[in-house]
Amino acid sequence: MKTNLLGGLVALALVAGIAPAAAQTVEFTVINNSSYDLHYFYTTPSNQDSWGEDLLGETGILAAGYQATATIGDGSDQCLYDFKFVMDNGAELIEPQIDICSLNSYTIND
Repeated sequence: MKTNLLGGLVALALVAGIAPAAAQTVEFTVINNSSYDLHYFYTTPSNQDSWGEDLLGETGILAAGYQATATIGDGSDQCLYDFKFVMDNGAELIEPQIDICSLNSYTIND
């Protein structure tokens, strides 16, 4: 699959993400295998009730069929995070308790 970073998106900087217990930087690939462009990507520690900022920013879009590298390095020792994806058709996908500490890639499907 080709790598394409649209809308000035160089990489997904996951400020509200996590790092493993050693507070290392974690990178994984986000693959948009859906039929829709990804317009918003939010994360939150699974033990919190509110979503963080949109990780794609105001102009960031991850087009259908493309992928990007997500980098997490906020110093947190949390591994379980919830993800919220909002597609260009308004559909929302919420994935709870994703273990980022052992994640190599995450694929969004229809």
